[in-house]
Amino acid sequence: MADAYAHGHHASVLRSHTWRTAENSAAYLLGELTSGRSVLDVGAGPGTITADFARLVAPGRVVGVDAAADVVAKATADTASLGLENLEFAVADAYALEYADASFDLAHAHQVLQHVTDPVAMLREMRRVVKPGGAVAARDVDYEGVIISPRMPELEDWLALYLQVHKGVSGEPAAGRFLKKWAREAGFIEVTCTASLWLFENDEDRAWWGGMWAERAIESAFAENAMRLGLADHARLQRIADGWRKWADDPDGWLLVPHAEIIATV
Repeated sequence: MADAYAHGHHASVLRSHTWRTAENSAAYLLGELTSGRSVLDVGAGPGTITADFARLVAPGRVVGVDAAADVVAKATADTASLGLENLEFAVADAYALEYADASFDLAHAHQVLQHVTDPVAMLREMRRVVKPGGAVAARDVDYEGVIISPRMPELEDWLALYLQVHKGVSGEPAAGRFLKKWAREAGFIEVTCTASLWLFENDEDRAWWGGMWAERAIESAFAENAMRLGLADHARLQRIADGWRKWADDPDGWLLVPHAEIIATV
């Protein structure tokens, strides 16, 4: 099963992915990442979270998989100098993982289930490769819960358009609120649910996030998909980009991004 990715892999998108660490994006899971445990990181992207996992569970084996071969090659190259002998990356189909049953202690996915057409099937496949007593963990944003201040027409327009583009390409942009439901449908009985936030409000954070989205709004696959789907033209996307720059320059700027998390016991 092939899923399209609404954002693509433009440099502006990868900047947001490489910002992610186990601390800022998987804090709910840190207690599970003990020495010697084996981890499969599904949709690993540039591998920054995956590399943190490898440090934490060493000498336990950590494998990061992604559907995009170029992304896997970059993650392999970027982490080669870290000296993590227990870390490897591979191209994989998350619906049909090339690993035997009960191969890992933990399977993890960060910001992945929101982009797929069948998250329940993916969770079932992740469950298959986890040992009894292990766990499947996932964290996903709920874009319908994003809060932006001050209220700006350009950014209200961005959020409305984002939801349309995401749904028009593949997946569920409000995935966070469905993680528990999807896990139960995948056959999990014991599902621990938590929630956490990303907050961007200081000068540095606003410049980074606002600048990133100003670029993504006009140059990434998000822009291409918005126009391909007939949802926006260049002028609308430029107004959104300008709005992000205006927000980044506003000392009162404040952005809250809510996430849901699950640890489902196998």
